[in-house]
Amino acid sequence: MSTITAIGGDTPSRHFDTPTLDRESPVLLHSISEHGGYAYVRMAALADAGDIRAAEAAREMAWEQLHSGPWHSVLPVWRDAYSMACLHVARHHYGNGEFKEALRVLDMGIIMGGTLLRKDLDSAIEKVSEQTRSVRVSDLGNSEHRLVGLNFDVAEVLQLLPVKSLSSNLVAKKSALSLEKFLKDHYLSGSPVIISDCMAHWPAKTKWNNEDYLLRVAGDRTVPVEVGKNYLCTEWKQELISFSEFLQRIKSDDCSPGGPTYLAQHPLFDQINELRKDIFIPDYCFTGGGELRSLNAWFGPAGTVTPLHHDPHHNILAQVVGKKYIRLYSSSFSEELFPYSGTMLSNSSQVDLDDIDETKFPKVQDLEFVDCILEEGEMLYIPPKWWHYVRSLTTSLSVSFWWSEGESSAAS
Repeated sequence: MSTITAIGGDTPSRHFDTPTLDRESPVLLHSISEHGGYAYVRMAALADAGDIRAAEAAREMAWEQLHSGPWHSVLPVWRDAYSMACLHVARHHYGNGEFKEALRVLDMGIIMGGTLLRKDLDSAIEKVSEQTRSVRVSDLGNSEHRLVGLNFDVAEVLQLLPVKSLSSNLVAKKSALSLEKFLKDHYLSGSPVIISDCMAHWPAKTKWNNEDYLLRVAGDRTVPVEVGKNYLCTEWKQELISFSEFLQRIKSDDCSPGGPTYLAQHPLFDQINELRKDIFIPDYCFTGGGELRSLNAWFGPAGTVTPLHHDPHHNILAQVVGKKYIRLYSSSFSEELFPYSGTMLSNSSQVDLDDIDETKFPKVQDLEFVDCILEEGEMLYIPPKWWHYVRSLTTSLSVSFWWSEGESSAAS
């Protein structure tokens, strides 16, 4: 088995194995040639021989292809080409002892690349992370910094919430709800419920409120974040930053010049395996005989808002750190909540609950809803198509589990 190897000056040789790349490279390069990537293939050959400038050039060529049109129209072969180039670039940085830069490049290969070389990227990240953690642990010492403190002023928070919040129907809360009761009383009837006392065994419950822990396992990793009030605003944008910079923005009062920075609906646990080990899929997610569709992280500062929208699947939202306010409207109110036209935003409402335009939406204030403050250690079941608005009341880390119905359940 061959390896990706690099030597920097007097530094001992460092390498990581790339068995998938070794096996699939000829076929992949041939496919890239068939799609006009002759220049890329030439640069890839030089990169494989250790030419860093050629590796960077190949990565840039693939990057241009990834941005040549709408994301869904990008040919899969160019995503795999980007991953290949990232492995070549990362080997150079790793060999020179530039561990943070190697991690950044490998993360880009995961976030933007294809699936063909994913195992090589994951194993390389594991090896490089061992080096960065040894450095970071020595820098941290034994201090412990909590992300979210214990102080919480309910009266102050109420002033920030939409009109009529927490004034009428609260979401039902049940402790250690049995699967049978969940199926009968909530899943089949499409009724939201808060389930408490089901996350005590999660390592995340104690680890994720420790800033030092998060920095140690994820500080040098690159993550996609959203910047701005929310995705419906014109100034909203996306950035790729290090997790440590993201934490710094959360801690600062202004977060960033463009508004709050939010890690939203990102498959963070596919990317950072150490964090995935800290959580467990709730048994409720296997109700109906379906399968888990997505497992996403939501991490942001107080004041972060996800506007009123609905999702296509069953959803368990687990609140690991901090508190969130959540308001839910039945799927039967879809017409009254004025969804955007067009496919991209058809699951989002034109109604801004923080500033309702009563001339355009005069009846919205009279619609029935249920709401709650979701506390640490609680899970909220959101049925498919139920509209929900979410506001972080503190710095907040949440995990969403989407699952689909099985064929027999859907048929019934």
